[in-house]
Amino acid sequence: METLDGIVEDIIYRNEENGYCVLSVSTEAGEKTAVGCVFNIAVGEEIHARGHTSTHLVYGDQFNIQDYHCAIPQELKAMERYLGSGAVKGIGPAMAAKIVEMFGEDTFRVLEEEPELLERVKGISLKKAQAIAAIFYEQRTMRQAMIFLQEYGISVNYALKIYQEYREKTYEVVKNNPYQLAEDVHGIGFKMADSIAEQVGIPKESVHRTMAGMLYLLHQATLDGHVYLSREELFRSAGALLQADGTQLESALIRLKLQNRIVSVSLPGVEEAVYLGVYHAMEQGAALKLHEVAHGVGTGRGDSQEWITRFEKEEGIEFDPSQKEAIVKAQTCGLLVITGGPGTGKTTTINAIIRLFEEQDLTVALAAPTGRAAKRMTEATGREAKTIHRLLEITFGKDELHQRFERNEEYPLECDVLIVDESSMMDLTIFHHLLKAIPVGTRLILVGDKDQLPSVGAGNVLGDILACRDIFDVVVLQKIFRQAMESDIIMNAHKINHGEVPDLRRNSKDFFFIRRSNPTRILEELTSLVKTRLPKFAGCDSLEGIQVLTPMRKGILGVENLNVVLQAALNPPAKDKREKECRGIRFREGDKVMQVKNNYNLSWTVMNDLNFKIDEGTGVFNGDIGTILSINTYTETLKIRFDDQRQVNYEFSGLDELELAYATTIHKAQGSEYKVVVIPLFKGPPMLLSRNLLYTAITRARQYVVIVGTEETVVEMIANNREVRRNTSLSEQIRRLAIGERGA
Repeated sequence: METLDGIVEDIIYRNEENGYCVLSVSTEAGEKTAVGCVFNIAVGEEIHARGHTSTHLVYGDQFNIQDYHCAIPQELKAMERYLGSGAVKGIGPAMAAKIVEMFGEDTFRVLEEEPELLERVKGISLKKAQAIAAIFYEQRTMRQAMIFLQEYGISVNYALKIYQEYREKTYEVVKNNPYQLAEDVHGIGFKMADSIAEQVGIPKESVHRTMAGMLYLLHQATLDGHVYLSREELFRSAGALLQADGTQLESALIRLKLQNRIVSVSLPGVEEAVYLGVYHAMEQGAALKLHEVAHGVGTGRGDSQEWITRFEKEEGIEFDPSQKEAIVKAQTCGLLVITGGPGTGKTTTINAIIRLFEEQDLTVALAAPTGRAAKRMTEATGREAKTIHRLLEITFGKDELHQRFERNEEYPLECDVLIVDESSMMDLTIFHHLLKAIPVGTRLILVGDKDQLPSVGAGNVLGDILACRDIFDVVVLQKIFRQAMESDIIMNAHKINHGEVPDLRRNSKDFFFIRRSNPTRILEELTSLVKTRLPKFAGCDSLEGIQVLTPMRKGILGVENLNVVLQAALNPPAKDKREKECRGIRFREGDKVMQVKNNYNLSWTVMNDLNFKIDEGTGVFNGDIGTILSINTYTETLKIRFDDQRQVNYEFSGLDELELAYATTIHKAQGSEYKVVVIPLFKGPPMLLSRNLLYTAITRARQYVVIVGTEETVVEMIANNREVRRNTSLSEQIRRLAIGERGA
């Protein structure tokens, strides 16, 4: 590793949020450019850094700082320059000259130990002297903390987050219980905290370690969709992770219960279900609120049957009995769930319900879990639909469990009816916040396809509510309408959903199967289709109109390899296209990319054709797809325009939240719709080749589906109706409340 020692002559660029700087450093070998995250550095300071030199195509040689420490200058001229550079707020060049002239080499000692002496300098009051001293002390304290944290291999970015969280308690937390970092500092997980703990000397059998490990496993379970783990599952996983015995695990479990960080209850078939406390509270709260909503409104105005007859005559349509039932129940029920597959008239039913309420002068709000789903709902209804996050007016959140919304029980939504489409995509967390914002007397209508994949996040909201259809009102739309019957996409989707294998050799106008016998041939065919043949056939752009959906991440036909191949085919390197590599992914201007985790703090803007800002906000969410507009390697930023026209600037340090999106997993495509969907299929693990995965992939297509692969794999997927069970208990909570109501 190389070293760099010198004096900071100039700060060419500084990002105040993440500390990234471009520095001009005077060394014995001459002027050097250094880049990296450094905090509270000032002109005139000595810098001692380790890192490596690279050559930038535009800016030449740069020293990339990996870690560093700074020293306050000792020479009088350097002291004056340092103080006058803005390093200490309240001191400019003229004042710096006066201070150094009066105190000489004793200047920094006075600032630290006797700041009241600064009052002797003309222009400095006692109050100002105290303020200057406080700032100087804060900067010195922070610098010492950063050096301390870097000794444990903590990056500059994480070191700053830790210091901002704990301030003067940083040393105490890191030395006594570094596992606290995993709970309090976003991005620091159990494994990083465990590594720090080992360096600090925390014993492996520490109860803090055992508790942190168990919390980590419960959190990891939520990433797999589970709300709880059985005690047996938790102890088995914790024993393997921590090399801990039953006595240690039992002791940690008891402590966590006493601290209200976990909750354990008995459920049907589960002797002891262990939850993170917040998830148990959310399930209980959601169950209670659902009962309140269901019973919180009276019968609507007017005769629904008479209105339906008039509407059918005006629109020249004829409703199916189940659609009529949905319209009637929408007016008589506080909570209604409408579910049905493609082509069963969900959109027509929603539009009729909206018209019914609008004619009664009731306010109807429309929402969906994702931007794409909200856009589709807007197009289908002719009325504005918002994402749930935007409807609730998100304001802050370092992660899912710390989201903050303007709309809540104290400042509820202002609507008489709320209709939420693609409800199968709602996880427990966002559903909990949505319910909190629904005022007494507002109707809630949930619309979705029960056979789609469950939410990416923890919970099985729609499935759990449908399991309580004896308690809440549910309407299932089953009739496939004549226009939909003309679509092989829709008809084959229903066949697949019922376990039937469609005729893959049938000559179809919208559903195509291309047989290829091995992954290499499949990949070649797929690349040719996406690059040249399908854009011509479908009359669409390869990037915007065509989406490749695959069941898996790894292997030749997995997301990771497909994106490398398709990037090379659709957006190859060019002299005028800048690039940035992160985690082995080479991002290039013009690339199609996806946000892969919720980030509630990213700011976005929407610009009009004249480049004036017409909207702004915060929050970019898992599954949002966009295009890289520009990459600035000097400021280390990357600009993306998402499909809904939001523009977001990413720091290079945040690129781990992005991946290429020429191909995505089927799960990531939930709630989205594309003109053309291409699905590569070859043999793989049964858990990745299931009926509902194939059904979900096919129903993402608006005009054309192309499957490339083997018939055997298609048959295998349709036969595999085994659902991956999620540990959730919302339905049980709903039933317990219903029993209580009947008992009362």
